[in-house]
Amino acid sequence: MNQSCGWPGFLSRLPLTAFIVLLFLAILITGSSPALLAAGSDSSRQVAVPGSTDKDSPAHRSLPPAPEEMPFAPVTLLNPPGTSASAVVTSSSHAFSPASQAGNQSAASATASGAAIFQVSPAVSRIKVDGLLNEEAWQSAAVIPLIYEWTPGDNIEPPVKTDCLVTYDHNNLYVAFRCYDPEPRKIRAHLMDRDDTDRLILDDHVSFMVDSFNDERRGFQFRVNPLGVQADANFSELEGYEDFSWDAIWNAAGRIEDWGYAIEVAIPFNQLRFRASETPQTWGFSAERSWPRGARHRITSHKRSRSVSCILCQFNKLVGFAGISPGRNIEINPTLTAVRTEAMDMGTFPEGSLEKLNQKVDPGLTLKWGVTPNLILNATANPDFSQVEADVAQLEINRRFALYYPEKRPFFLEGADFFLTPINAVFTRTVADPAWGVKMTGKMGRTALGFFSAQDEINNLLLPGSQGSMSLSLDDRVYGGVFRLRQDIGKGSTLGLLYTGRAGSEYHNHVVGADSFFRFNQTTFLTVQFLHSETGYPGIVSDWYGQPLGNFGGNAINIGLVHQSRYWIVQAVLEDLGRNFRADYGYLPRVDTRSAGAVVMRQIWGSPKTWFNVIRIGAMGQVFYDHDGNALDKGLTLRTMYQGPLQTSVELSGNFGQTLYVDRRLDYALFDGEFGIKPFSGSEFTLEAAAGRWIDFDNVRPADMVSLEPGFSLNLTRHLNLTTSYNYEKLKAEGLEIYTANLLQGKIIYNLNVRAFLRAIIQYRDISRNPAAYGFPVEPVTRGLFTQFLFSYKLNPRTVLFLGYTDNSLGLEHISLTRTTRTFFLKIGYAWQL
Repeated sequence: MNQSCGWPGFLSRLPLTAFIVLLFLAILITGSSPALLAAGSDSSRQVAVPGSTDKDSPAHRSLPPAPEEMPFAPVTLLNPPGTSASAVVTSSSHAFSPASQAGNQSAASATASGAAIFQVSPAVSRIKVDGLLNEEAWQSAAVIPLIYEWTPGDNIEPPVKTDCLVTYDHNNLYVAFRCYDPEPRKIRAHLMDRDDTDRLILDDHVSFMVDSFNDERRGFQFRVNPLGVQADANFSELEGYEDFSWDAIWNAAGRIEDWGYAIEVAIPFNQLRFRASETPQTWGFSAERSWPRGARHRITSHKRSRSVSCILCQFNKLVGFAGISPGRNIEINPTLTAVRTEAMDMGTFPEGSLEKLNQKVDPGLTLKWGVTPNLILNATANPDFSQVEADVAQLEINRRFALYYPEKRPFFLEGADFFLTPINAVFTRTVADPAWGVKMTGKMGRTALGFFSAQDEINNLLLPGSQGSMSLSLDDRVYGGVFRLRQDIGKGSTLGLLYTGRAGSEYHNHVVGADSFFRFNQTTFLTVQFLHSETGYPGIVSDWYGQPLGNFGGNAINIGLVHQSRYWIVQAVLEDLGRNFRADYGYLPRVDTRSAGAVVMRQIWGSPKTWFNVIRIGAMGQVFYDHDGNALDKGLTLRTMYQGPLQTSVELSGNFGQTLYVDRRLDYALFDGEFGIKPFSGSEFTLEAAAGRWIDFDNVRPADMVSLEPGFSLNLTRHLNLTTSYNYEKLKAEGLEIYTANLLQGKIIYNLNVRAFLRAIIQYRDISRNPAAYGFPVEPVTRGLFTQFLFSYKLNPRTVLFLGYTDNSLGLEHISLTRTTRTFFLKIGYAWQL
């Protein structure tokens, strides 16, 4: 191996034990330094991982999206040709400031940083959650005024008045809002499915977040629109992770009045995690209102400075909650799933008929138990992991690396933020057909713990390389598990350990390593991770797919530095992924690379009365080498971004670089742009376009590419929503058209009420290839059609009824679309709480 590349080779050979010891000592020493702590240490976020991308990008990311809370759009590093983008996750920001108080109560005091402290007392009467706010308990509740607009204004007086009220009893936390509006007829409110945040953020709505440990590291978020539509999420400060797949069982109601609208919420304490105590507790708390008109005005209960990059550290504080407890926190969730699938033997296509492939009725059981107030155990037997939500289709043509599809199954999403690290070593969609699973997550003092294990009837493998990846599935039972331990160090730093393991017949993959997060101050933080893997593939896999024989090992290291302030975003990532490093429980489509990337971006802030809210201008660069010293990819992106009235956003980029593929060095110069606007209630229109010199990876040559992707989401009535997108991509080289790809996706939803809806999804794919432009045989025309129809009723997230139908059709050059599979499914689930 060529060792001329310097630091990555040295670090990749550093023994794991020595690395952990050095990391631990470094964090202890620097974390306790009075000089550093005096400078402030309230910044935290995760650094880029190859394969990631912004939540609003058409590409999928290998980490969950950055919080929708954030005023800074996540920055995307230049991605090597044919890969997903490599994102650096940024954070929101806000600063402490004492808040004046209106209503029945006032802020009794403030923290040393200036955050208002509110005394919360028990409810003096029973509360019925109906949106009326007419109970005596609300007359004596703590009143928290929302007196700051933090975007587009910079902590200015908001255009509308909003009050948040908080109280509690032995079983529930109660939160209410009075949202005054000078023009109530313009209130934007539509029915939609629970957690449909893409549509919810188009509406008027309120939200609040609770940091029940008051450690400024993790919070529980709840959102409600004026019709009572719910969304909930957990938020992890260190990873910048806002997870709307987390589901609590709670009650909410909304009412539109002639003065505005009211929201009333009851959160059972057994749905939260906190320290049981007979004495008063202090919780972090933030209340926010979204008021979308010409601009989306976001109004909050505390200031948010654009000069710092943490969220939870800036919250108000609530004092009270003496004598409360999460209780037994036991939930039993039995399910019954019935599926009938019919399929055509493709050897008889297209003349064959659909024959019954399987028909089964499966009972399942999931148990959730709060072992302690802070430690949750989940176990499932014969689980139903069927997906009711269809994956967003992606074009797979002319791609080098395996596509990324996000996890959607509730069992794996519960506490998923516990398993996040800079290198994406945990990606649970590798578990395809589990027979059982067990998971435990929680926090004990300053120690966070995460563990899960599952038996999978299928072994899904992603075989990575430096220039491409392959995936395959083996009919082989595997047993696997993940263990995660993270220790809080100092004010805002952490030290973590990670283990993942999978084993089957003649197969194993084990990964172990350490990571750290260190915040220097409120604008700058550093992440470091080291992993070592040991892997062995079955002989047939090694022979057929060119993988190493026998047992082999490899190392990986990631170092990231982020500085984010009011006017500047500066980020850098160094990463070394060894040739023989494998993370089979994760999503890592590329190894044998040494890479460096950097972002420098200037921010120019406007005001509500100017023609722009914010403009960002910057440059991003990235280089990739393999471990023999060959330059794989070099690229530079120049980018400008604009956000303005009518929630308009424009982003223009020029991408210039060179890539080594197979044995050729190919230059590219690609220009792309994105446009989005939300001009009126319940509407969103987007357009993405790219054109320029690109690469034909199938035939290893330069090519000219054009792509377009318009899309829109439109609420036709309060009950009816239509969403559609269209992808068009054309590639030409040497005077020949290589391919033209079309992908049309449409979704129409009729919401009967806040609990039930009817939905139809259609995905149509049409790809035309020119056989004369390929050096190997290709199908001239390939068409595919996927349809799904679903009736959904959710009394709560786990008491559900789903009834649906899906089918797939295939068409070729001289064969019209012919149905190849169809499935009927029924699921019933019930959440029994003890």
